[in-house]
Amino acid sequence: MIDPREPSNRASFPLSSEMLQSIIAHARDEAPRECCGIISGKDGQPVEIYRARNIAEGNSFYEIDPAQLIEFEFELMPANGTEIIAIYHSHPISPAYPSPTDVQLAFWTDAVYVICSLADSDHPIVRGFRIREGEIAEVELSPSA
Repeated sequence: MIDPREPSNRASFPLSSEMLQSIIAHARDEAPRECCGIISGKDGQPVEIYRARNIAEGNSFYEIDPAQLIEFEFELMPANGTEIIAIYHSHPISPAYPSPTDVQLAFWTDAVYVICSLADSDHPIVRGFRIREGEIAEVELSPSA
């Protein structure tokens, strides 16, 4: 779940229990591969979660299917009046912290990057980050309605 050991004196991102559970379920469904997906929203408030296909080879990297990303960004989200506000993926065996590859490929500078770690599969940890120009800043994932 959300890591309770982390301090709460940072920016926050509202994430409903249902969305949190959906991300964890997606991570478990795809393990040992990384899962990936998009959270769309309005005015910074999450509205919809979209599971995406990871087309990357192997178990330690994710790449959202470009055709699916186009469908999300240019068809489904505009139809709902939403936009990409977060991108999520899993780390099946490593901590919920951006890897050097995650940082290098963080193209959406305004998005929150949500990472679900299954390193301890009985106690998944989900954390959020902003990644801008190689800098990582943690974002508290706060419960929402």
